[in-house]
Amino acid sequence: MTNHLIIIENKEDWAPYFPSVQVITVDEYLQNPTQTSRSVSQVINLCHSLDYLSPGYYCSMVSEARGHKVIPGLRTINDLSRKSLYAYDITELAPQLDKLISATDNSDKRPFLVKVFFGYCDIKPLQKLARQIYEQFPCPIVEIEFSHKDHWQISTVKAGAINKLNDVEQDSFANALDNFDRKLWRKPSKKRSFRYDMAILHNPEEAMPPSDATALKRFIQSGRRIGIDVELITPKDYNRLAEYDALFIRETTATNNHTYKFARRAEREGLVVIDDPTSIIRCTNKIYLMELLVANKLPMPDSYLLYRNDNAGMDRICNDVAFPLVMKIPDGAFSRGIIKVNSAEELRLHAAEYFQQSAIVLLQEFMYTDYDWRIGVFNNKPIFACQYFMSKGHWQIYNHNTSKGTASGNSAAFSLSDVPEKVLKVATKAARLVGDGLYGIDIKQSGDRVVLIEINDNPNIDSGVEDAHLGVALYDDIMREFLRRLDSQKSGIR
Repeated sequence: MTNHLIIIENKEDWAPYFPSVQVITVDEYLQNPTQTSRSVSQVINLCHSLDYLSPGYYCSMVSEARGHKVIPGLRTINDLSRKSLYAYDITELAPQLDKLISATDNSDKRPFLVKVFFGYCDIKPLQKLARQIYEQFPCPIVEIEFSHKDHWQISTVKAGAINKLNDVEQDSFANALDNFDRKLWRKPSKKRSFRYDMAILHNPEEAMPPSDATALKRFIQSGRRIGIDVELITPKDYNRLAEYDALFIRETTATNNHTYKFARRAEREGLVVIDDPTSIIRCTNKIYLMELLVANKLPMPDSYLLYRNDNAGMDRICNDVAFPLVMKIPDGAFSRGIIKVNSAEELRLHAAEYFQQSAIVLLQEFMYTDYDWRIGVFNNKPIFACQYFMSKGHWQIYNHNTSKGTASGNSAAFSLSDVPEKVLKVATKAARLVGDGLYGIDIKQSGDRVVLIEINDNPNIDSGVEDAHLGVALYDDIMREFLRRLDSQKSGIR
């Protein structure tokens, strides 16, 4: 189970709060490395000062040296030490200040100070801004000073001190700490021992999530059987990531939404994260994947890149390439942003629409098959095989244009031993090009011809579909790989 330490400068600093054995002084922490290193994974540094070579500075430095996650870390302390270092990071926040502050009770234009506790502040109109600043400078207490000269601006951002809080601020701090680290105060319903804590990021509102509720439940059960305490989190839990040892993203990923931000933050915090930011970047763009496959000579359908304003290229494709073609937007998912064009006229018409979203469009040979192979690969090893059949009366697995909304075809799960060797070989080689994460490799097979269609990060694992052959063993396999990585990370083995 994740163990936390709260480091204070003097015992009197904690007098307003509930006593806890996990609250110790900075001298105790620095001078007892053996005692304070046992099973500690998270340190909250509440020293009065974080100035260079102060006890608070040494606390964060020693924490990092001992392999503990610490808030604030040395990078944050350094970034907040001089305005010249943090000014650039907050410049992009300036345009919204006039509007936000006008919504507060501050009707005059005198400078004022806002204290932010673990990303939370008591002034509701400034809450989003407070969280944005906290995400850039993770620190238990952040003081933001605002001043007005023609327009509102952020004058300073600096670390605050627990011993300088008034009664109202102490209550706000305690509530924020409870939200940040609720495990510190919550009594477990029954005594259990877990070696690690994992967060599964999901979105209950997502229409087509990578894992359904039953699959998520099986991941939780598998993790707990082997010593990983698994908890479901949602996008609003970004500030709690440091509580965990691992992050498993079970929400459709994109580089321009919070999933990538979660992956990046988790990697920076030292968590084992699937899928990692690099895999998300590589897999969510079909142009990158096409270039990758071409460079490494993997079999794929005949493919062409069409560039915005490249009239000569458009003419060449219209005149020389056989139709129909499949047109793809680079970052489409679940068959969205993918259409079939049957003629040069259709190509020109739809290309104009697609070029409003992307400067490059991918065109591929239309290759109809009754099903696509999906090979799940984790750590460069195949772990499941499935056939996805085309939606009834449609050329894709997902048909988004039915009267009842989205329809999908049937599926069939297979033993890996029953999958053609060539399909497994192509899938494994493709996954290795991207990384060692969890990928879904889509492959078409027509007679002896095997071509790679797509490499997906964050592949679907749904109950009754991908797990139809292996059952709970599939979830166990995935969780055991997480456990292996966590153990390797703990022991320093790569």
